[in-house]
Amino acid sequence: MVLPPTDEILDSLTTAILLVEIDGRVNYVNSAAQIVLATSSERIRGRRAHDLLGIGAPLQAALAATGDNRSTTLRELTLKRFIGGQSLVVDCTVSPFGWDGDEKLALVELIRIDQLSQFTADTPSQERHAVTTMLIDRLAHEIKNPLGGLRGAAQLLDRELTDRESKEYTRIIIHEADRLSSLVDRMTGSFTAPKKTWFNLHAVLERVRKLTLADVQEGLTIIRDYDPSLPEIMGDREQLVQAVLNIVRNAVQAMDGRGEIGILTRIRRQFTLGNRCHRQVLEALISDNGPGIPADIRKNIFFPMVSGRMGGAGLGLSIAQDIVARHGGAIECVSEPGETKFSLYLPVVE
Repeated sequence: MVLPPTDEILDSLTTAILLVEIDGRVNYVNSAAQIVLATSSERIRGRRAHDLLGIGAPLQAALAATGDNRSTTLRELTLKRFIGGQSLVVDCTVSPFGWDGDEKLALVELIRIDQLSQFTADTPSQERHAVTTMLIDRLAHEIKNPLGGLRGAAQLLDRELTDRESKEYTRIIIHEADRLSSLVDRMTGSFTAPKKTWFNLHAVLERVRKLTLADVQEGLTIIRDYDPSLPEIMGDREQLVQAVLNIVRNAVQAMDGRGEIGILTRIRRQFTLGNRCHRQVLEALISDNGPGIPADIRKNIFFPMVSGRMGGAGLGLSIAQDIVARHGGAIECVSEPGETKFSLYLPVVE
């Protein structure tokens, strides 16, 4: 049996791997590490790992220990991504690897623990959200049936009445019935059967960008960082436009139309969503520099009727999560004053 080359083996791993020379220069970086550090291998290779990861003395000591065939694990290190300066927490293991000609290499393994804890913490919330969504769907049907009868009766009564003042009351009933019916439709809008086609996620993001800039004439900047290698996905393009638009509009409203929104796309390999591992998953990261989501509602922002804005219906993020979930994906949110990030994950179906 012929084994594949070492770089092909490392590139197939979901763990971020760097091969580093003893002096700290990066010799090789796999695909998972490029995703974690949000940059390309060309920009990483040849740089010193100490500067790249922001770990000085501890990493140097760990690299030196590999000369004696010893491994070192550094726990809960806070790193910065190249693009956007996003913080992430990792466990870093430095181990002896082998020889590259006359140069001995060390294997640096980065395991994200912030994302793992986030998805674990979100599991009960996702389950509660699924139950709440089901109850809302059933409640919506129970509301719309008598609401239709009420509206019909008001219309019949309006035809019989001749007094203008009395007709005004029936028209108020009809108007309010229509308003409630529209609210129910918005609550259950993501339950519409998807019309699946093949499309590129960038087409969805560009549509949302143009719609947003058309609504906000000045004071808003949208910065794009698209990965041109993204493959097409199967899904309902219009529903995903609605999901992304809901997230972007929330950001615009939080910043009062003035600020900066970033849209970044990347591809993740061997990525787990729910209890299923996918060979490829697309990530769309939507960030803003607004005031952040209030701490008291952060854990419940995907629940219906939860809003940090006065007068908000609290349906936008709930509908966005339902749409993404119906495409087999997930949404992750991290927020603090001055920076809010929504990550949308969508599996690539072959």
